[in-house]
Amino acid sequence: MITVILWILQFGLGIGLIFLVLIHSGRGGGLSDMFGGGLGASAAGSTVMEKNLDRITVVLALAFAFNTLIMSMVLDA
Repeated sequence: MITVILWILQFGLGIGLIFLVLIHSGRGGGLSDMFGGGLGASAAGSTVMEKNLDRITVVLALAFAFNTLIMSMVLDA
């Protein structure tokens, strides 16, 4: 039962990470430009929304890594 929960969590975290990385503006614009969220080069990364997006991405990446470690311990046993 715990393995099913961990797999579902891993899948959800992976999809969430993919989505968050794609909506980052970055140098090339990213998908956020497609939806009207693109900023000029001078303002890129300075908004509160961009900073919060960075924080959420880091937290989700850490959760993904932690869940991967837990899965390796549970599935190895």
